[in-house]
Amino acid sequence: MKIDALFQQQNALPSIPKVVQEVIESFNNDSVSIDEIAKKLSADQVLSAKLLRLANSSYYHASRSVGSVDDAVLMLGFMTVRTLVVSSGLTGGFKTMPGIDLKQFWRYSLHTAVVAKWLAKQTHGNSDFAFTVGLMHAIGQLVMHAGMPEEALQIDKFAGTLDPRRAGVERNSFGYDFYDVGAELAKRWRFPDTFSQTIKGSASPLDTQDFEPIAGIVHIATWRARAEENQLTSEELEATLPIEVAKKLGLTAETILQDMPSLAELSEGLGDLLS
Repeated sequence: MKIDALFQQQNALPSIPKVVQEVIESFNNDSVSIDEIAKKLSADQVLSAKLLRLANSSYYHASRSVGSVDDAVLMLGFMTVRTLVVSSGLTGGFKTMPGIDLKQFWRYSLHTAVVAKWLAKQTHGNSDFAFTVGLMHAIGQLVMHAGMPEEALQIDKFAGTLDPRRAGVERNSFGYDFYDVGAELAKRWRFPDTFSQTIKGSASPLDTQDFEPIAGIVHIATWRARAEENQLTSEELEATLPIEVAKKLGLTAETILQDMPSLAELSEGLGDLLS
């Protein structure tokens, strides 16, 4: 099935709440006001409850209890709120999925996001952007399993969803992979072009014409999140680290393998995003 045909399948695209769509579109609008977004979020009970839980979670270490959406938006900052709202919309958009353990999928995606955010801070990159791309990078797998379930389940037999060979097997079978599908989804949802380019570039960041640092960061983050799911030993981590990408980013193996906090610590308090 060609990529355009995939997106025409009735089940391929998740339904996302209108307010989430509006928040996504605000990425393209420099003049959007924080009050405008807060007002829209207040009108959505599910999202505002989730936002308040997150603002009061251990992840953000709030010095006092946050009681309103306005307060949450002020405390967390505009970019973080947008990131969290989009994340919440994405995770809620797919309810069940043949062949995919959604709980594991979103845990892996969240781990990718928090590692990407941490690495972006080490390299003085945009950490909110890194978090969002990290969370979204594999969403093409969900679109493929929803829109072409039989073909996707065939691929599962050769390479599971967290197998590093997965993208290559998909490319050999269809001529495109889940990174391409995720990039196309970001376009259709009207994310800025940089999202599409970075999702696509994170598959093989050293093979792109112009090296995109956040794509390199997400590439390393996916390796680390997969390693967590596969319970690699410290020796295996050292042997499989994408060291050339790390060097290109000015990161040392020591920074990634020793200085980075555990994934449980990096993602503590963010469990509500996945519920």
